[in-house]
Amino acid sequence: MGAAGSEPEPPPGPLKGGGFAAEVSWVRSWKRVLAGIGVTVSGLERSLATRRRLQQQRGPGEKLPRLGEKLVTGWPVPQFVSLFLPEFPVRPPLGQPQLKILGFVAKGSFGTVLKVLDCGREKVFAVKVVPKVEVLRRDTLKQCKEEVSIQRQVSHPFVHCLGDSWQGQRHLFIMCTYCSTGDLHTLWDSSGRFAEATIRLFAAELVLVLGYLHDLGIVHRDVKMENILLDERGHLKLTDFGLSRHLRRGERAYTICGTLQYMAPEVLSGGPYSHSADWWSLGILLFTLATGKFPVPPERDHLAMLASVNRCSYESPGSLSQGLSLLLSELLCQNPLRRLRYLHHFKSHLFFRGVTFDAELLQKHPVDVVVAARQAEAAAQESSVAFADFDCDLLASLSRPRPG
Repeated sequence: MGAAGSEPEPPPGPLKGGGFAAEVSWVRSWKRVLAGIGVTVSGLERSLATRRRLQQQRGPGEKLPRLGEKLVTGWPVPQFVSLFLPEFPVRPPLGQPQLKILGFVAKGSFGTVLKVLDCGREKVFAVKVVPKVEVLRRDTLKQCKEEVSIQRQVSHPFVHCLGDSWQGQRHLFIMCTYCSTGDLHTLWDSSGRFAEATIRLFAAELVLVLGYLHDLGIVHRDVKMENILLDERGHLKLTDFGLSRHLRRGERAYTICGTLQYMAPEVLSGGPYSHSADWWSLGILLFTLATGKFPVPPERDHLAMLASVNRCSYESPGSLSQGLSLLLSELLCQNPLRRLRYLHHFKSHLFFRGVTFDAELLQKHPVDVVVAARQAEAAAQESSVAFADFDCDLLASLSRPRPG
């Protein structure tokens, strides 16, 4: 997941001593966290008033149990937080399908992705496991809700589809179809530059899926090679909607988010920006596939990156065809209003001459470079995963993994 614009205030931890005044402070801290998603917790304040009356009725030597004890003991994040995540139904371990962990896929800043077998359906899935404490510490509760809401809304051949989502005591779980070939960045890292025929196919598939999302009023905001998975025939699946948001036509966004080397200049500068930012990211991606390197090296922060982006001419190497050079120049246009962004413009573009923008026809033949890479790595061993960090409800519902 990409970088965010600022470091949010962390939510309160478990209640530790300090008497009644500390409890008041603890509740008010949770109110600030939940206010960011439009939630009120007046019930907690009412419980404080009740406790005040009970304490007055008791003698000075008698103590009430701390307010946070019941909440924290069973649920490391207070249980009332789960009520504001209807996108993640609470499921007891026995109610979950029989799943078997097969291995480890990836580890990110927000969680871990596991390869899991659904024994009932005899189908393999990827399950993203997100610790609730990280969601609250990073103030990304609204972001998690939006991610699942968007994935439930979309259905496209080139989108990594959502299979299910739920929550346990300590984690949120997002289950999607498993892509055994890996991601585009891994393929690029091992292959270097791609042939223009392959770039043309990948570009056409991404144009279709981005146009589809934008027609639904969704801006992805983190289009990059790592977020593009490959199916067994080598075709693309756009994934990771963690930074996506609904943005109606004519509406503008201002949050600095994404991955620095792919961010459009209007995003790096703090907006306003719109769906055009995704087309800039596509231009960076295609430039990298064609040349084997990024047009601008990574910088330490968005301000330094913006300065580098503004200085870069984005000139294409002479080895590229006229059509591809023209496409890159029209995608990597500093002015978002002049940036190539409409499907009918792509259809008539020189680079896409002879291409039919039909998802079914584009998937008709396998992608040779992907199939060859997959065959070369068929004997590779999968990494094992350490399970000590996962909560009991996950382990209770998933059978023990086979040795790595």
